[in-house]
Amino acid sequence: MTESPRHVAIIMDGNRRWAKKNNLSIKRGHEEGLKTFKEVVKQAIKEKIDILTFYAFSTENWGRPQKQVIDLIALMSNFIKNEADELHQNNIKLKILGDVSPFPKRLQQSIQNAVEKTKNNTTIILNVALNYGGRNEIIRAVNKLINEKKPVTEDSISQVLDTNNLPDPDLIIRTGGAQRLSNFLIWQSSYSEFYFTGILWPDYSADEFLKTLDEFADRERRFGK
Repeated sequence: MTESPRHVAIIMDGNRRWAKKNNLSIKRGHEEGLKTFKEVVKQAIKEKIDILTFYAFSTENWGRPQKQVIDLIALMSNFIKNEADELHQNNIKLKILGDVSPFPKRLQQSIQNAVEKTKNNTTIILNVALNYGGRNEIIRAVNKLINEKKPVTEDSISQVLDTNNLPDPDLIIRTGGAQRLSNFLIWQSSYSEFYFTGILWPDYSADEFLKTLDEFADRERRFGK
């Protein structure tokens, strides 16, 4: 039997397909996905998970149709603006993975304000990956070490990744049926357990999250030993 995961990471896949299946707009699909996001965060707190990481906007998402990109950025802006106080009230520490510099300045400022407001909170660390790609993260980390004239080693890279000072994910969940990482936490996932489900993200409930944790608990982890 495996202990409960300390760090769970989630690839929220299926919002667009859910919208199409229900004859709704893609924007509505992402809005429903945000509801699931909040539900899973609440359940993770009940389960005393220390770290929860969500893949929200990848470096590849810029290649989507412009209206979809605009709607996604608007949804992110509204979430950061409207939820920062609630995150703080619930003692949730918000951290951002990725390079947010391409986003509008107003969104960058909102992100910075929310991160600053919640930095001392202790109930759970909520990582949100925005304009994030695993390869890009590694390139940025290595370049930082080179610029600082520091040796490039496994330990030194880990220390300058976006997830620095955090344990690697014990469990990575992907909804929507695909069975791949899609450039998510490719350095940190070397010994993560994977859980794939065909359930589309807006339909992935707190109960489904509990089922996933139960399935994880039945696994035996050897870490190559």
